[in-house]
Amino acid sequence: MSVKAKYQGVLDLGEQLGIKNGNVTEEGNVLKIKGEANTPYEKDLIWDKIKALGGDNASDIKANISVTDDSVYHRHTVSSGESLSKISKHYYGDAMKYNKIFEANTNILKSADVIHPDQVLVIPNP
Repeated sequence: MSVKAKYQGVLDLGEQLGIKNGNVTEEGNVLKIKGEANTPYEKDLIWDKIKALGGDNASDIKANISVTDDSVYHRHTVSSGESLSKISKHYYGDAMKYNKIFEANTNILKSADVIHPDQVLVIPNP
């Protein structure tokens, strides 16, 4: 299996996320990828995928992923049935950090208990 085939899931994820200025080269048995993620969250997703496919200390891939906007962790579009605690659990691994998201969005939210589908919420950096 070629190193590019091994990490095809990373390349596919990059396409799904709309990674900009992407460049992929293979030198010897090392895959070199470069690109620009929109947010730190998207960069983390890429790194998590690299680790899932290659392990924590993979020597067959080198990645240089920069971030366009690091002023926020991510921008989340609310889906039906979501709550701030569910969103908090997704991004921070802790549902009780919902207030951090609420505080960052008081310009559009009046209560931490009421959010609506299609609202775009700022997810602050952890």
